[in-house]
Formats: sequence, C-alpha cells, structure tokens
Amino acid sequence: MSVTSTTGAPAAEPGGTTLGDHVLGQLLRLCAVAGLADADTATYGQVLLDSLGDTALRPLSLPPLSPSFISDDHTPVEFSLALTPDAAPVLRMLVEPGFAAADMDGSGRVGLSVIRDMAGRWDFSTAQLDALEDLFFPAAAEGPLALWYALELRPGGVPGVKVYLNPSAGGAGHCSRTVREALRRLGHRDAYAALPDGAGHPFLALDLGSWTTPRVKVYVTHPRLSAADARAMSRTVPGLAADQVETFFHLAAGTAPPLGPGAEEETRLLRRPALSCHAFTDSGTGAPSGFTLHIPVRDYVRDDEEALARATALLTHFGMDASVLSRALTALTPRGLDEGVGLIAYLALAHQRNRQPRITAYLSSEAYAVRPPLSLPQRAGAGRA
Repeated sequence: MSVTSTTGAPAAEPGGTTLGDHVLGQLLRLCAVAGLADADTATYGQVLLDSLGDTALRPLSLPPLSPSFISDDHTPVEFSLALTPDAAPVLRMLVEPGFAAADMDGSGRVGLSVIRDMAGRWDFSTAQLDALEDLFFPAAAEGPLALWYALELRPGGVPGVKVYLNPSAGGAGHCSRTVREALRRLGHRDAYAALPDGAGHPFLALDLGSWTTPRVKVYVTHPRLSAADARAMSRTVPGLAADQVETFFHLAAGTAPPLGPGAEEETRLLRRPALSCHAFTDSGTGAPSGFTLHIPVRDYVRDDEEALARATALLTHFGMDASVLSRALTALTPRGLDEGVGLIAYLALAHQRNRQPRITAYLSSEAYAVRPPLSLPQRAGAGRA
C-alpha cells in the first residue's frame, strides 16, 4: 500500500520522525485492527495527510506550531473505536485541519476549505454548515477551536463525516444564544429546552454526507457529576435504562454507589468534568433521539493499565469484545501502559433511539508527549457530596 504526501513541501530532516509519519503509522495499524481493506486504508491515510498539509512534514523534535485542544499534548489528531455487541468495531479519526493557523479566523477558513473539498470528493451537501457560518466563524473568533472534523472510516472508502463547531466563537457570553439560534436555523426550534442543565456547551456537531439519519448534536459540560445526575440527563424516549447509565458511570469512573438505601452521600467527579451529548433528528417534537455520556477516564485512573482494566470491565458487562481495545492500544504505541496516563482519554456510553447501546473509547496519539501516571489522593480522584 502506498500513501504519500501531496503537499509539495520539502521532506523532513533525514531520520527525523514527522507528525505525518507518527499519525499515519497509527492509522494504518488501527485500520488493520478494525478489519478495513488495504484500499480503504490507503484512502483514509491520504485524507489524513492532506488535512495536515505541510505540518505533516514537521519533525516531532520541534514543538507543535500551535496548541490543538483535541488532546492534552496538543496533537491535532485523535482516534476512537466504537463497539457494539456482535458487530465489527468502527474506527474514527478526529482532526483539526487548521490547527497551525495563526489565529481562530485562519483556522476556521482552513477547516471550511477542507470540508468543502470533502463535499466535492464524496458528493454531499454543506447546506447546514453554510447556514451557520456567520454564527460560528465571526470576525475575531474566540475560543480553543474553530472547526474539527471526524471521519467514521467505513468499508468502501466513503466515510461518514462529522463537523464540530465552537459555540463560544462569538464570545463565551453568547454561547447559549448561539446554540439556540443554530438549532432554530436547522429546524429544531424547541430542542434547546430539552437539554439538561450544565456549565456550558463546548461543541455543536453536524452529521454531513452519508448517514441514514443525520443528527445535530449539542454537548453539555457537567462539573461534579454523580451517577444519579447522569441517570437523569437522558431525554431520549425510549432511552437507556437507568441502571445501564449508573453501571457505566461507576465502572468508567471507578466510583462506588451510595453505601445503602437512603444514603445521602453520593460520589461525584471532582477533576475534569464529564460531558453529555444530545442528538436531534426529529424537528417536529424537539425531543432528542440520542444520548451519550462521556467520562474523562484519564483523570480518574493512575495509569493506562488501570484505564484499560476499567474499559475491559465495561465492554464485558455490555456484551462486547474487549480484546479489540487491547489490540488498538498496541497499534498506537509500544510503551508500557503503566508508564503514562491518557492513551485512553474518554470512555463513552452512547444510545441512539431503536439501536443497541455502544461503548466508545477515545484514544490519544501522544505524538508530542506522554502524560506521567497520576498520584491520586483518594479513590478515582472523586469525592463525597
């Protein structure tokens, strides 16, 4: 299989590993874990290199040109594996195409150009994204990102495309107003009222291209989340059973349920906050059709060995093949799992109406740095309310 850069930039210094070398190698090995054909793997590898542009040829001996907040070490690429019972794993890659731009305005322009090139290549409409351009790409845009994209890497070389936008681009004080207006423009006038309370909206996401039922997704940040809080957040009907949400929370976060019936103490996540995601497909009701709970497991374990043990327990409980995740971690890095923390960044439980629940593990590239193991003063860094 041959995957080469098309940027025309000069090669990196002899013997120096580049950003492109690193993330492309990871992608090729992960595609093998996911069972993708060589031709599809080559297609997706080329898309990744093209998205990174000249920065794909930048040696890793140099720091990143700018801090991408996709990952803790500022690598502008993240991978994920979504698993369901009795089905092949689904591999995704998340990329910030404009991460090397001088400012958010430039980053947004690069990101939009990349998505429109994809639309021409794979023949899909960008009408929904175009309708939101003035909201999410204002002059002097603010925030940690302008546009990220995720590709669901499917057999046949035509991926599902997702675009992640920053609701605080026009200023943090306008975040809620921006989300409300975006939902209104996309035909979900009553959707905002269905969202749970939280501390803000880090992302609004759109499904573009080949999806059976394209979604609009709104993310909510939840500091100090407890299992009881999480159980009450889903507005999807029919939705996940409450005990499924609680079990996922406790297994992913390493927390314990209250000590007995009527107990007042509830374990809460006191480090990096959890996220919920609410998907909308039906503009007639305003009710979400999907719900996802994201636990930032990397802040509630000592190292990745413990994170893998958590993930294995979760996958086994929900009837999924846990061995694929172990193989994926081996594909990402040769380092020992006890030598760092953050290779598994998030664990998520997702449910779309009329579909089986799935577990997704979000996997860091660690191109620039490995976060050292944590020293947690108390179990899982959690506390009692």
